[in-house]
Amino acid sequence: MKFKKLPILTLLSFLIVITGCSKKTESGITTGQPKVISVAFWGSPEEISIVTKSTEVWQKANPQIQIRFEHTPYSGYDSKILTRIAGGAAPDVIAAEVNYFVTFATHNVFYDLAPFIKADTDFSLDDFFPSIVNRFKVGDAVYAIPRDVAPFACVFYNEDLFDQAGLAYPKDDWTWNDLLSMAKALTKRDNTGRVTQYGFYGWAWQDFVYGNGGSLVDDVAHPTKTLIDDPKSIEGLQFFSDLINKHQVMPAPVALANMGMGIDNMFAGGRLAMFLSGVWETPALREKYSFRWNVAMFPKNQNGVRRFGSGGTGYGVLKSTRHPKEAWEVVKLLTSAQVQAESARRGLAQPSRRAVALGKDWAENNLPPQNKQMLNEAVDYIVFDPFHPKWREIEAKLIIPELDLLKSGKKTAVEAAHDIAPKINQLLVSINNHSTS
Repeated sequence: MKFKKLPILTLLSFLIVITGCSKKTESGITTGQPKVISVAFWGSPEEISIVTKSTEVWQKANPQIQIRFEHTPYSGYDSKILTRIAGGAAPDVIAAEVNYFVTFATHNVFYDLAPFIKADTDFSLDDFFPSIVNRFKVGDAVYAIPRDVAPFACVFYNEDLFDQAGLAYPKDDWTWNDLLSMAKALTKRDNTGRVTQYGFYGWAWQDFVYGNGGSLVDDVAHPTKTLIDDPKSIEGLQFFSDLINKHQVMPAPVALANMGMGIDNMFAGGRLAMFLSGVWETPALREKYSFRWNVAMFPKNQNGVRRFGSGGTGYGVLKSTRHPKEAWEVVKLLTSAQVQAESARRGLAQPSRRAVALGKDWAENNLPPQNKQMLNEAVDYIVFDPFHPKWREIEAKLIIPELDLLKSGKKTAVEAAHDIAPKINQLLVSINNHSTS
């Protein structure tokens, strides 16, 4: 199904107000003038449509609450929200991606939802995948309820290219060696040696660390030192680099730049057989392209280890809200089965509610990819980024530049890891000492 694009002004400053008469309700919320609950979130026009339309029935049944949706661009989202909080103009509820959540939580801006959860007989965290629930908890405090989970576990593959090469499609129990063998068979060159079709591409370098039994830090929840220089981490990173520089089955950054096209266009144009990403690629693949495609779970290493990074988003209530009870009701709505089911049907997001993820709107849905139900198993193997206020800065300033050198073949994984580890440790120690002083 296609949806009309919303006007650009809608994307820049999206504001919807749904009003109604106040009356007594079953929730026990004090009636009178409707309480306005503002909700900050980001998203595409399709996501905006899902969020707003899926709340209409609830809004009519609960006129004592007036929901005001405020679309905020994803780029710099955390800074924009923190600026609003500092200026006394904060929304009541915010969407928080798993890494933005760390920024917000370490700024101590969230209302603890645990008392609401304990008192609410209609709500249980047991209904959600525990791995994503735990990301939004700090100790016994619950600061957000997950609306989705997003493992970096999808290896999208072009079935037509596999058929042309006479290869069987990858299965979820495949290995890194299988990935390499298939990528070699699917990489084509012209008579000058120039690659015309690549076998694989993956941006999620973390998967090659985690998936080899390595780690970025000693403790994700309370990191004190990096383990990027651990032999298992180094071996995983070297495998990632070798796909580019040794085996030449994956395009280097300079090759991508010279081609002048994105990975999605390469995949659509038959110049890329497999690529590693998240399920959020699904809507574009369904709408724009007619070739046959599917997904397989990111493979195990030769020792049977399986791990990968993950995204995901939750909704939390800010401490500054004047109406915490009403805000809690809105959070329940936005993470409810009916809202998650709509996103699931459209392929936008994997539901965080297990019943929805296992049901007709996701696992049993026949729309591509046919193998999306494998993500319900994948959630058991996810590893989130370190829960540290400066980790995003560490990654941007220290890790990514070294990865660029690794991908370009200017450094080996040993060299990159040993060069970067002392710098990361120094920053982690200085920040930890500062936070406890």
